[in-house]
Amino acid sequence: MNRCGIKVDIKNVPLLDEEFIPILKFNRAFLKTAKKPVSIAVERADGQTAVYRTFIHGTSDMKSADRYYINRLVKTMLWMKGGFRVFVSGDEDTYEYLKGAFSPGGEQDFDRDFMSGIFEHQFEVLYTDKIPEAKDLPKRMGGHLDGCRIGFDAGGSDRKVSAVIDGESVFSEEVVWFPKTSSDPSYHYDGIVSALKSAVAHLPRVDAVGISSAGIYIGNRTMSASLFLSVPKEKFDAEVKDIYIRAVNDTFGDIPFEVVNDGDVTALSGMMSLADTNVLGIAMGTSEAGGFVDSEGRITGWLNELAFVPVDCSPDAEKDEWSGDIGCGVKYFSQDAVIRLAPRAGIRLEESLSPAEKLKAVQALVEARDSAAEAIYSSIGTYLGHTLAYYYDLYRCRHVLLLGRVMSGRGGDIILDECKRVLRDEYPETDGKLFPSLPDEKFRRVGQSAAAASLPQQACRR
Repeated sequence: MNRCGIKVDIKNVPLLDEEFIPILKFNRAFLKTAKKPVSIAVERADGQTAVYRTFIHGTSDMKSADRYYINRLVKTMLWMKGGFRVFVSGDEDTYEYLKGAFSPGGEQDFDRDFMSGIFEHQFEVLYTDKIPEAKDLPKRMGGHLDGCRIGFDAGGSDRKVSAVIDGESVFSEEVVWFPKTSSDPSYHYDGIVSALKSAVAHLPRVDAVGISSAGIYIGNRTMSASLFLSVPKEKFDAEVKDIYIRAVNDTFGDIPFEVVNDGDVTALSGMMSLADTNVLGIAMGTSEAGGFVDSEGRITGWLNELAFVPVDCSPDAEKDEWSGDIGCGVKYFSQDAVIRLAPRAGIRLEESLSPAEKLKAVQALVEARDSAAEAIYSSIGTYLGHTLAYYYDLYRCRHVLLLGRVMSGRGGDIILDECKRVLRDEYPETDGKLFPSLPDEKFRRVGQSAAAASLPQQACRR
């Protein structure tokens, strides 16, 4: 296979997507002949800085390959780590290209605008002779079981709350709600407060509150979240950014609490059930969500928005309707992947069905051992094997927990088996170092809301 003049050799190709070019394979082929040093740094508003030192060719005949490689690298850094300022050192043409690509109206305008919004800073690309030093601010969270705690988990279709005393859940409640279709933030606020008050009735006191919620949270503030998809921007800024802060303070007063992305809480749940660290959690449902706990058992503060991280370098890769970009994780590790591959497998899904219903229809075929449906899940497993090798390069994770509706049932087993086969066959460097798995019963017993309760390190005593 060829991309921008770079020949990429692949042993394991997805059954239903022969044009798939794994980004790690492209990067390795590109770097074999790239000799000119270039450094990239991505800076966040809280002072965290990610640094990547790499190489390009720096010649006119390889300009398109250089620009493509750097574009995908910077996009990966932004959605993995987060940032509003990009520093470039070592090549002025790379700087000029990135400055244009990440400008209003540029090819990466979506990324520029999104990062500007969540970090509340104008996005910029700067050239420098000396790249900033790398800096992370990991925070130890989770696994704190002392006292009387409340854990709240806000999902897109239901909300869960748990009352926990010294690590033991004494009450759990799950309530259906419809946050994505409500434009009035008071609906969300009332639902959050109602859940918190339900748990209070089962505790002698409340020492701390932990909240797990889909979205991006910085300093306990909601910077972006699909839960509030229908809320107008002016109401989002005025009533949603501090919605969890208000809900906790209005209900309990000054009390320790933490609001954390649900992907990170998933990784924390995995850490608690595995009794080990270096855990990457990946949920494949309506999108691809990620979370990571480092080797010290800490949350990194990174975005881990794997849905927007490039995984496929094919020029004909699938396009994401929201960002307008192609080849990103959301189209390969979500229900969209199943639906996209169905016609290639010869499976016709009724257009009147919702995406969730289409997924269920294919899952029913897999359970019935339909070979066409099995080919869909085998192809996703091949995608995953190549991509987990890439995530391993990025995170150096030891465990990968695979969750979400796409991973349920027999289809999930097919994905996992094929993923492991590709890793063994094509990425021997991960052997004995990377362990993908499905959640076990112990993980399920921990529960997302119960794990959220363990987030705050300090618990007050009143």
